[in-house]
Amino acid sequence: MRYGFIIDHRKCIGCHACTVACKSENNVPIGAFRTWVKYIEKGQFPNTRRYFNVLRCNHCDNAPCIRICPVTALFRRPNGIVDFDPEQCIGCKACMQACPYDALYINPYTNTAEKCNFCAHRVEVGLEPACVIVCPVQAIIAGDLDNPDSHISSLLGRQEVHVRKPEQGTLPKLFYIRAEESGITPDACSRPDFFMWSEKMAELNTVAFQEEMEKKARTVYDISHDRPWGWKVSAYLWTKSISSGAFLIPALLSGLGIVSGIFNLEIFGAITGLVFLAITGLLLIFDLKRPERFYRILTRPQWRSWLTIGAYIITGYGLVISLWLAVATMGWGALSDGLSWAGAVLAALTAIYSGFLFGQAEGRDLWQSPVMAVHLLVQALVAGAAVLLVASPAIGMSAQAYSIISKMLVGSLILNIFIILAGEILTPHTSADAKRAIQLITRGPFKMLFWGGAIVAGSLIPILLLLIGQAEGYAIVASLLSLAGLLAFEHVWIMAGQAAPLS
Repeated sequence: MRYGFIIDHRKCIGCHACTVACKSENNVPIGAFRTWVKYIEKGQFPNTRRYFNVLRCNHCDNAPCIRICPVTALFRRPNGIVDFDPEQCIGCKACMQACPYDALYINPYTNTAEKCNFCAHRVEVGLEPACVIVCPVQAIIAGDLDNPDSHISSLLGRQEVHVRKPEQGTLPKLFYIRAEESGITPDACSRPDFFMWSEKMAELNTVAFQEEMEKKARTVYDISHDRPWGWKVSAYLWTKSISSGAFLIPALLSGLGIVSGIFNLEIFGAITGLVFLAITGLLLIFDLKRPERFYRILTRPQWRSWLTIGAYIITGYGLVISLWLAVATMGWGALSDGLSWAGAVLAALTAIYSGFLFGQAEGRDLWQSPVMAVHLLVQALVAGAAVLLVASPAIGMSAQAYSIISKMLVGSLILNIFIILAGEILTPHTSADAKRAIQLITRGPFKMLFWGGAIVAGSLIPILLLLIGQAEGYAIVASLLSLAGLLAFEHVWIMAGQAAPLS
């Protein structure tokens, strides 16, 4: 049994009865929608036509929202309905990033994720979803896709149907008959500054996209969706890079025998790692809509989610470096060496796991980068080297260690620029959403922060300072600029990745 929907746009009159019925049946709060009707206009006056497109959860057979949820708050019922459990949701908003169809929202009263659940409470007692019952023209058809005698199976066998974003591989079970392509493809029509009764994010109408306004199709009514992740996620990536890099670099220098007698440097790296790891944890917890439920990531783990895997990695990393600090201060050399290597491995994993997490955010094409995990490791080396150089006067760093770490910072900065430009910006992107995000970064509202902050002030100037200046002050300035540039890049990448509309 697999329940699914067909929306027959030969019949839809855009009356919004489905939206109103859904809100009434499921107590959907004002400003949030489980199902909504999008209006598209095509042609030039007086030869114009309006099209309607009904949008909602697709109840995918390969649902990315289920995989990314760290606490199994999203799940698939035996009948194929993708449902949610608000009592378990921690409000991490990862499901909103994973959904390519913009179907999830945060209920402002419960602070938990919600979406269309096929009116599962009605289906359980043999009733049809509220939207099906209320549609005055029978444009919404629901039923069992596996039952060859059902009306929905009959329509699928007789009519040409389309789904939204089939390239995502989610296997959606929401099918459209005669849907206007520019209505189900977000980038296929222009988006003005405002709609009939609603507004959208202003930065989408930038100079880089003015040419879109010349297209024949334009959106005249839609709903607005906020970006789920903001500055706390940008800061979390930054603090996590500092934490992992500050411990990783001294551990490698000592463990590989490259530099000896750097006990003070190792102690400082471990303390810095712990402090910034604690800040990272706090940022993650307070970014949750239900922060009091944060512990459920550990007690109710969903092991396909990199949020869960990352939480265990971070916890293990914190425990190991705490043990290393205790053992090292007691002078137990052999044990501290073993813990140092374990901490180095966990530091590297702490740096890179977010690359796989962002890869699970399948709704955001910019983040589907095969080099992201490597890039995060390079960023950790930048952050770690920069922090160690800033602290060099206080910890009495040897000339040899100072020279090597300075060269590491230069090398990692150069590699960072190369990955950003060659691996991300200049690499051809097949996805329209990724192209749009890149344009926002390089030519849109983020261009000053990206080119001026992340590239010039945060990378090129520090490289020059480190190459031409031998004085300690040059290295400190270069390190501080590197840290600021890294934070600027994280913020640009997080915000631009969420700017392209999903519906």
